[in-house]
Amino acid sequence: MNKEYVLEIEDLTVEYVVEGEVTQAVTDLNLKVEAGTTVGLVGETGAGKTTTALAALRLVPDPPGTIRSGRILVCGQDIMKLSQKQLYNVRGQDISMIFQDPMTSLNPVETVGDQITESIMLHEKLKRPQAWEKALEMLELVGIPRTRAMEYPHQFSGGMRQRVVIAIALACNPKMLIADEPTTALDVTIQAQVLDMMKKLRDQFNMGMILITHDLGIVAEICDEVAVMYAGRIVEMGTLDEVFNHTRHPYTEGLFNSLPNIKNREAKLQPIPGLMPDPTDLPVGCAFAPRCRYATEACKAAQPAAHHFSDTHFAACTAYEDPSFRIERSKDRE
Repeated sequence: MNKEYVLEIEDLTVEYVVEGEVTQAVTDLNLKVEAGTTVGLVGETGAGKTTTALAALRLVPDPPGTIRSGRILVCGQDIMKLSQKQLYNVRGQDISMIFQDPMTSLNPVETVGDQITESIMLHEKLKRPQAWEKALEMLELVGIPRTRAMEYPHQFSGGMRQRVVIAIALACNPKMLIADEPTTALDVTIQAQVLDMMKKLRDQFNMGMILITHDLGIVAEICDEVAVMYAGRIVEMGTLDEVFNHTRHPYTEGLFNSLPNIKNREAKLQPIPGLMPDPTDLPVGCAFAPRCRYATEACKAAQPAAHHFSDTHFAACTAYEDPSFRIERSKDRE
């Protein structure tokens, strides 16, 4: 059975040049998203998650950002070869993005109904009355009464504004949705409602989805696959079960060991020592080596190759050149 990929990123490298200094934001990244599935993109702030998302829509600000190399296929189209006019049609229609802060994504002087209508008119070439009716249907789809269509963003709560942003993103039934920290500013009750709604809409429209987050609890709730990023590279990727229950990369294990243990409240947290490397001065070898308790001289000498543990699971770690190497799982996690 052939898989239907709605997003394929191949060998993506993105750089930012600021005051003569080159920042490697994303390096040689490969990622595929299948229709109807959600990939969680996980990592610390500065790992390159948002830059990867912006590159997928060719929205990396240029200058100072540049997509140095790579192929990005959205529903089979190489967007690196499209004109700006063609890109306008792809964005919103084939691929959409939900940005982190809904207030900065919405126009404060336009009603929410008008903002959804504008998106529909632009992409679906409908006349205003038909587009307005569809906008009202989209509001109801995300749980907002159509009677509120004439209200402005400041009249909505944070959770309701995020629902409006989701309605705009889904107004043209895109095949691929990228959600960048969509629940960061929401309290846990509203967070759960928004995530549940996104899962239902993904299944209803058979969308592919990338969920960018640093919250492993959210990943466990909504994702089918997980890609762990560190210093601009994917260091481990696999199904939810593989990454959570058969962790292979020391950085991924460090993320899990940093979480509180609700079963053992006396267990101490085990934070990852040190900080992420300066992206303008990345080490020659593995970027995680200075913080890794398993690091050897070989780790510092060259970029680690991807070691595959199944057709879906790999980790980029030099330690696996020794067949006997195993991650020492924290006893508090077992």
